[in-house]
Formats: sequence, C-alpha cells, structure tokens
Amino acid sequence: MNIFRSLKYRNFKLFFYGQSISLMGTWMQKTAVSWLVYRLTGSAFLLGVVTFLSLIPSLVLSPYAGSYVDRHNRFKVMVNSQIISMLQAGALAAMLYFRFYSMTGIILLSLLQGIVNAFDVICRQTLMIDMVDNAGDLPNAIALNSTMTNLARVIGPALAGIVLSTLGEDFCFISNFMSYIPVLICLYLMKMKVVVNVKPQTSLWEELKEGFEYISTEKDLMSLIVLLSVSSFFVLPFNTLMPIFAKDLFHGTAKTFSLFESAMGFGSVLSAIYLANLKSNNHLVKTIIISGFLFGVSVLLLSFSNVLPLALLFMVISGIGMMAQSAAINTYIQANAAPHMRGRAISYYIMAYQGVMPVGSLLIGLLAEVLGPKEAVAISGCIGILSVLVFIYYKKRFFARSVPLTTLEIKKL
Repeated sequence: MNIFRSLKYRNFKLFFYGQSISLMGTWMQKTAVSWLVYRLTGSAFLLGVVTFLSLIPSLVLSPYAGSYVDRHNRFKVMVNSQIISMLQAGALAAMLYFRFYSMTGIILLSLLQGIVNAFDVICRQTLMIDMVDNAGDLPNAIALNSTMTNLARVIGPALAGIVLSTLGEDFCFISNFMSYIPVLICLYLMKMKVVVNVKPQTSLWEELKEGFEYISTEKDLMSLIVLLSVSSFFVLPFNTLMPIFAKDLFHGTAKTFSLFESAMGFGSVLSAIYLANLKSNNHLVKTIIISGFLFGVSVLLLSFSNVLPLALLFMVISGIGMMAQSAAINTYIQANAAPHMRGRAISYYIMAYQGVMPVGSLLIGLLAEVLGPKEAVAISGCIGILSVLVFIYYKKRFFARSVPLTTLEIKKL
C-alpha cells in the first residue's frame, strides 16, 4: 500500500515499531499526570504550570540543541536521550507507587523530561532522512511518524482511562517505564549509517547566529514558523483545560477526560493518514491554510458546546486541523531547508511547535482562573482564525511583490 511504503526500509521499520509502543506509554503517563495534578490540587493554574515546565526547555534549548545535533552523531544522542527518559519514568513510577505525592517531585521530573525532549525530538526529526534510502519517501516517513504519534495519542489516553479507574495512577507510570524496553531493543538492532560530523572551526554561538540568520532570510520558512508559533502559543494550549471540561463542565471522571484526549488523537490520526497518502507536496501551503482555519473554528465551537458528544466531535476536528497544520509545516521545512542547516531549521520548528506552548499553557491557565475555562478556549479559537487571515494577507503581499520581479528577471535572460 502507498501509505506504508516507508516501512520497506529496515531502520525506519524498527524505529516505527519501537516508538509505537513507547509513545503509548508516554501518553498514558501524560494523561495520568494531568489527572493526578488536578485531582490533588483542583487548580487550573497548576495544570498550566506542570505543562509549562515540561515543555519550556524546548523554547530555551531548541536552538542550542539543533546546533549540538548538527555537531554530533544524532543517532547516539537519540539513544542516550531514550535511556534518560526511561530513568525519569522509573523515578516517577517509584514515587507514585510508594504514595509519595509530591508536587515538587512531579514538577522537577517533568522539567527533566522536557530538557531531554528538547534534544530527542530534534534527533528523531533529523534522522528521518537517514532512515529512508530514497529521499522521495521522506514526506511519507514524516507522515507515518505523525500517524504513529497520534495513534498513540488515541490508544494511550484510552488505556490510561481504564487503568486510572481500576488500578490507579502509579500503574500508568510503571507502564511507561516498561514501554522503553522495546524501543531500546529496536534502536540497538538498527544499522544506521550516520556520517560522523567533523567538528567545525566556528564556535557554537556563531553557529546559533548562522542558524537564526538563515531562518530570517528564508521568508517562506520564517512565515510558517511564525504562524506555527502563534498557533502553539494561543490555540494549542486549549487542551490544557480539558481536565476541567471533563470533570467540572461535563461532570465526568478520568474516563471522560481520556475520551477528550483520545478524540483529539483520533482526529490527528485521520489527518496523518491523509497526509501519508499524498503523492506530491505541491499543495502544502494550501493544506496549512485550510487546516489552520479548521483548527481555530473547531476550538471556538468547542467553547460553546454543552453536550458531551458534540464536544468530542469538535475535539476530533481540532485534532485533524492541528495535525495537518504542524505536519505540513514540518514537511515543508525538511524538504526545503539546506542540508547543512536542517538540524537548526528543525530546531526552530520544534521551538515554535513545542517551545512556546508551555508559555501559552500558563497564560490560558490564568485566563481560565479569571474569565472561566469556556471563555479562555473561545479566545484561543478566535486568535487561531485571525492568525490564518494574517498569514494569507502576508502571502498575497509577498507574492504580489515577488512575481513582477521574477518576470523582469526572466525577460533579462
């Protein structure tokens, strides 16, 4: 089948199978942490704080991590990051198993995981091109990776809902610890031919400057990164408030919360499958615009939902829009960035996608405390719609200026 064509490559197949299991454990833990924090504190603000600290390292460290990955063996860095993540999951599992409910401990371990992820995500993204022998299959590999990630987002919270209501939070954390075993086995079975980078003469800070200058001069890449930053800062953090929607607005339980997470994940899977079937990348910008509208509108409509099935439907649609927007931007950057700048270009993508989101989570937590959760989500949806309109206006002005220039150059030739 066309959708699974990247699985013919041994390295990508091992990576895909190992990560599929590990990511389900990760989402089980993520769901359990959110539920545990809100159950213990009842605070929307603390929900935002935990999300903020788990993702803020991506904002601060991503440019540095991109340069670091460009300088070192990316595969070895990824293996080490997986080992550290396993130890972090084990520490959290032990803490909860012995009923040591410490918010400080949860926050510090979440911060550690965020630091590791700042390097790990960039490694995984930049290694995609090394896992497939044919560069033409790169978009399919990226889409399959996104499908795997979002399928885990469906299954993980669903399993977490069952485990939370029967065995307790600690078993979710133990499951995540155990899920790292198959991914490490698969990584050690891979035979990666990653070129060992020659240590450059320039300093790391000069490389950081070069990376920023490169992104700044590439107008298409810069405009997409700005759009994604706005979406991640103002729109995507709406998901931080879903425990409040599940518990307080719809009077549900942990299973209800897992339904919200799974619904968004299901939409993301549908979107990723669609992208994986695309044979051409000629309409990526159009996909980004349509999906951005879909994301903003669905979040806005979610804020007005008073019936659970309707709210879950809008969560599915928001997953479709969110996934299509982020994956299309990822594919565009990887396909168009200069090879020697790919790690740094992806680092800015990660910073825009994951790095700014914790600040947004903190902000929406504060807005929910002051205005209410529905009002905060409505504001997020409106900003999402407005950001796409601004992006369209910018693109029209940019192409309006560039087309006459191109025509003039052609005549001179």
